Amino acid sequence: QVQLVESGGGLVQAGGSLRLSCAASGRTLKYYVKGWFRQAPGKAREFVAAIRWCGGSTYYADSVKGRFTLSRDNAKNTVYLQMNSLKPEDTALYYCAADPDTPRYSGSYYYREYPYDYWGQGTQVTVSS
Repeated sequence: QVQLVESGGGLVQAGGSLRLSCAASGRTLKYYVKGWFRQAPGKAREFVAAIRWCGGSTYYADSVKGRFTLSRDNAKNTVYLQMNSLKPEDTALYYCAADPDTPRYSGSYYYREYPYDYWGQGTQVTVSS
């Protein structure tokens, strides 16, 4: 059984930065795709970013490209989402997710929720204007 625990959320002013962490326990996630999704009040959950085990490729939603950066520490079984130049529209509950990486699937396959087997409980990010 895999548990994912997000941390690092909080309240920040527009233009500020936060770094979210997603720590995994129960099993190494070295060979997994790790994704971040977010859900704002009244809206559907949406893809934010993902990083693959195969080659370490990263993928970002257009809305965060250039502002958010994914990284991983396999030794700590942790993935980080560095969020810079935050905007009020980034306010949401941020979830990390994990799924075994399947090389035959393109990166865009992991923009969807359904491939992911494991989900964290979420961490709240609030950006004030």
